[in-house]
Amino acid sequence: MLEEVLKNIYRIPIPLPDNPLRELNSYFIKDSNRSLLIDTGFRHPECRQALEAGFNELGESLSEVDIFLTHMHADHTGLSSEIIGADRQTFVSEIDGKLLERLPAPGKDWGKEKWVWSKSREIMSGMPAEIVDNMEKFNPALKFAPIGGVRYTHMRDGDILNVGGYNLQCLHTPGHSPGHMCLWDEAHGVLFTGDHVLFDITPNITAWPNVDDSLGDYLESLRMVQKLPVKTALPAHRKSGDFHSRVDSLLEHHDSRLAEVENIIISHPGLTAYEIAGRMRWKIRAADWDTFPASQKIFAVGECLSHINYLCIRGKLSRQTDGKVYRFYKVNPLV
Repeated sequence: MLEEVLKNIYRIPIPLPDNPLRELNSYFIKDSNRSLLIDTGFRHPECRQALEAGFNELGESLSEVDIFLTHMHADHTGLSSEIIGADRQTFVSEIDGKLLERLPAPGKDWGKEKWVWSKSREIMSGMPAEIVDNMEKFNPALKFAPIGGVRYTHMRDGDILNVGGYNLQCLHTPGHSPGHMCLWDEAHGVLFTGDHVLFDITPNITAWPNVDDSLGDYLESLRMVQKLPVKTALPAHRKSGDFHSRVDSLLEHHDSRLAEVENIIISHPGLTAYEIAGRMRWKIRAADWDTFPASQKIFAVGECLSHINYLCIRGKLSRQTDGKVYRFYKVNPLV
């Protein structure tokens, strides 16, 4: 299954068990000095077996490569804490790196260290208590995340990694995560997109704690990369395609989503985010909102909230609370 996609660049497919994404594209860039692995898969035996098989086919050692993590999500970072060699570096954006560094050390439970989902946010969204109280069970980011206590090398926008004949510029592309990064080689027109641009699935844009406008950040990042003369886009999931057409379609998708959310609130003022998400259209194998898997409800509500926040910030919606949940209304609905 190993595939050489460009000179010195190999795609290693990593299965993602019991996950609708199905597979991660992990990229290995071969270098006579220090090779680089981009993203790792979950901290899960099947992911490790696939990664080791790929390295065996390459004739390389997992412990002798540096690692670049496009962002903090567990399907990209989970194995990094187990495979990194003693004298090697794990590169990640400064923003997501600081979030990863809040993970519990080996032998400790999550306790107060929960860093991805804010229970108060889920409660205020109207999420049922049985989902909120079992977040660790439903969220793979908590089950298969990297082990805490790992040293990361923080990268900033514009930093360069020279490897395998490529000069890879770190591009801060927030939205899918607060510190998401793409890697861009201008000379070859190659962009490692992580989850910023995917081609046959739409990246989840959720409302992050301590981030005012995740969707606004994402749309701005999309418009930034849209200007790059990309010849080859290497996404973290599934197949590639026409990069600039795909960016256009993602921008159009979120315009439609914003209109959808706004129209739902006009028709049903005073709904919670959970109730609004239940009225949105989702491409998922479920008969209705009630039969949605709990894990997918978490992602759906987060995505719904990112669109609600975008509209609230721009004065199109208002948020009201009774101290228990937030309810949303259209501002000047007749205008």
